[in-house]
Amino acid sequence: MGITTEIFGAINGADVTLYTLDNSLGLRACITNYGGIIRNVFVRNKNGNDIDIVLGRDTLNEYLDNYGYYGAAIGRHANRIARGEFSLGGSQYKVGINEGENSLHGGNIGFDKKLWSANATGTDKEPALELSLVSPDGEEGFPGNLTVHMTYSLTAENALKIEYRAVSDKDTLVNLTNHSYFNLAGHASGTIYNQILQINSGFYTPNNNECMPTGEVCSVGGTPFDFRAPKPIGQDINADFSQIQMFGGYDHNFAIEGAGYRLGAAASCAESGICMMMYTDAPAVQLYTMNCAESRRVCKDGVIYGAHNAFCLETQCFPNAMAHSHFPSPVLKAGQEYKHTTEYKFTLK
Repeated sequence: MGITTEIFGAINGADVTLYTLDNSLGLRACITNYGGIIRNVFVRNKNGNDIDIVLGRDTLNEYLDNYGYYGAAIGRHANRIARGEFSLGGSQYKVGINEGENSLHGGNIGFDKKLWSANATGTDKEPALELSLVSPDGEEGFPGNLTVHMTYSLTAENALKIEYRAVSDKDTLVNLTNHSYFNLAGHASGTIYNQILQINSGFYTPNNNECMPTGEVCSVGGTPFDFRAPKPIGQDINADFSQIQMFGGYDHNFAIEGAGYRLGAAASCAESGICMMMYTDAPAVQLYTMNCAESRRVCKDGVIYGAHNAFCLETQCFPNAMAHSHFPSPVLKAGQEYKHTTEYKFTLK
């Protein structure tokens, strides 16, 4: 138990490793130091079988073109920055443009495309993997030499926990997350329409046609975005509502109620009996329901994923927050430490 390793491939002569964390309680996670990618999460279902509940790819070569950011560590800035521009400390910055005219998930070469240094820590019952890197001043246009640590661990309470830390020598932007796609019936089981989701949020941010928040913060009441009570994900995923029709489902930022470390969302699947509770200290979460089918290639275990085959819960600051002073700020001051923790806890019912 604990942590085992295997060579997953090589990049420019450097080995890439796949680390398997096992807490001996029916929870295993396979993570590679390329892109900080969570390749597998095995959870024991109600029949006593271990099933893989995250979507992904089979080989390192496939992950080198990781369309959709399957399981990847995201930074420096998760989600979108309009036109890749922001003003900070009286200076104007232009960062990598990689989605139309905008910057998405850190730009052209984000943290999802980096080979991280890795250090196995923790115990047999609570194994942990710390990944670290230094993003130099000016990389993708962001200011400051930024030192980043992401620690993935499995807890004795059957949770996958991700702890994010960063420090910069200049004022900069930091907004880190993970882009795992969850299907609690198993990664190859098709649509997630009947899986139940609850989000601890009374407000969401509508998007323009570029999936960029308009600046409005709207009540979820009376809309398809009301997940305050548990409901099937598919109930309103095709609703006649402009914010749903524009994107073919959900790809929106929800403001999580309260502050500090708290329950942000909960999901469950009657078929597998698996329940997942998401805890975080982040101000918001992006619900993405895999609205675009991955029809251009075969993915993990030979599966071709279709639209709505998974959901993402990406904990974050609000997207494009520098353009809206009423949004929580993603600014990290020089010398201060960025901290953010998200935990996915698994139970059975």
